[in-house]
Amino acid sequence: MGNFPRPRPRREQRKDIEREIDARGSFSPGPLMELLRVVRGMPVGSVLAVVSSDPGSVRVIPPWIRKARHEFLGAFPEQGYAVRDA
Repeated sequence: MGNFPRPRPRREQRKDIEREIDARGSFSPGPLMELLRVVRGMPVGSVLAVVSSDPGSVRVIPPWIRKARHEFLGAFPEQGYAVRDA
């Protein structure tokens, strides 16, 4: 299989998201900085979603997630960008 994004989960499948950061209207590096602040206080295995209207978030956040050895679950275009982190 290729490196294609996972299909966007339906609302009923998103119950596993424990925290959501609404960074819409914030520009890079704002969404990443907010992610860094929040993820430090979350327990291992938690699922965090970042919603951002900044297109740079899709380029900046996934590499940081991988570098920090977290699991990147995908980016799902909506009214902004949703980036999920576990």
